[in-house]
Amino acid sequence: MTVLSVNLNKIALVRNSREGHRPSVVGAARTAISAGAAGITVHPRPDQRHIRPHDVYALSRLLSEEFPHIEFNIEGNPEAGPTAHGYPGFDALIEATRPAQATLVPDSDDQLTSDHGFDLSTFDPQLAERIARYQAWGARVSLFMDPVPEQIEAAKAHGADRIELYTGPFAELFWAHGADHGATEESFNRYETAARYATQIGLGVNAGHDLDLDNLPLFARIEEIAEVSIGHALISDALERGLFAAVEAYAAILAPKEATTPSG
Repeated sequence: MTVLSVNLNKIALVRNSREGHRPSVVGAARTAISAGAAGITVHPRPDQRHIRPHDVYALSRLLSEEFPHIEFNIEGNPEAGPTAHGYPGFDALIEATRPAQATLVPDSDDQLTSDHGFDLSTFDPQLAERIARYQAWGARVSLFMDPVPEQIEAAKAHGADRIELYTGPFAELFWAHGADHGATEESFNRYETAARYATQIGLGVNAGHDLDLDNLPLFARIEEIAEVSIGHALISDALERGLFAAVEAYAAILAPKEATTPSG
C-alpha cells in the first residue's frame, strides 16, 4: 500500500508573508493527520522562505509526543550548512530532531524547487558518510533520484535505504497530453520499471513532485511505491476544498480498493 506524506512548506510560506502565527504549521499537521496522512514532510531551506527551524522542532515535538505512529520526513540538501540568519544547517536539524526519514535532495540554496535527482555516476564518499551518519541518528535515508536504473544502483552502493523518484517529468507529460497518450504511457512505464528495479535490489521506493488529484490515480498503480510526498498541489486544492477535505481526497486515491465478488 502507498501512503501519503503531506508537505507543509506552503502553509509556512503563507504565514511568513505576514509573519505572526497564522496559518499554523502545527495546526495544519494535526488536520492532515486527522484526515488520513501517514506522514508529515518539511523541506527547510537556508533562506527560510517557508519552513523555518522552529517549525522543524515544533513538529518533531508534536509527532513524538502525540503521534508517534506518524512519520516525520525532513528533506533537504545535506551540504547546506549554517547561515548567519539562523539556519543551523541540515546536519544539525537531523541530529536535533531525529526524524523517521531524511530525504536528501541535490538542490542549491537559491533553487526555486527541486527539479532533478542526484547524479551518482562517480562515487561520492562525503554523501555516503552523511547517509551513514543520519542512519546512526535513527533516520531512514532516502535519495531524490531520477528513474535511471544505473543511478538507482549507485544510490544503493552509497548506502541509501530508499529512493524518492522525482516525478516532475511524468506530471508534465500527463498535463500536456493526458493519461492515454503514448508519451505519458512511456514515462509511466519508465517509472514503473525503475521502481521495480529498486525493489529488486533492496531499496524502498518513495515518489514526489507535481503529483496531484488528476495524475496520482495513474501513478499509484505502481505497486512498489511505498510513499508519496505531496505539498504544492495538495495545499492548492485545500484553498478550494479545505485542508481536511483535500488530504482526505488524496488519501482516498491511495487507499486499498476492496475486491468485489461476482454476484450470482
